Amino acid sequence: MKRLLASFLAFGLVAGPLMATPAEAQRRTDQGEARKEMRAGNIMRAREIENRIVPSMGDAEYLGFDYDSTAMAYRLKFIKDGKVKFVDVDARTGRVLRRSR
Repeated sequence: MKRLLASFLAFGLVAGPLMATPAEAQRRTDQGEARKEMRAGNIMRAREIENRIVPSMGDAEYLGFDYDSTAMAYRLKFIKDGKVKFVDVDARTGRVLRRSR
């Protein structure tokens, strides 16, 4: 019984990361890409973007951001009056690309 349990645990440790969903894998890739681009000086730090955008959103609650390595853009997520709003920002310049209504 102990060997069977040990086998399942070993399988989980090896196969677990391999069985990650595509969305999780993309998120990890984008996060690593953002770090690499930031270190190279190609994009702005997320904190710089947040410091520019969050105050302009009034009393909307800031929920966080995602980075899209293909578009080289941050997507900041807010909620106000039960509605989720997104602000897409060019990671290179800090310019707002799009605001959802």
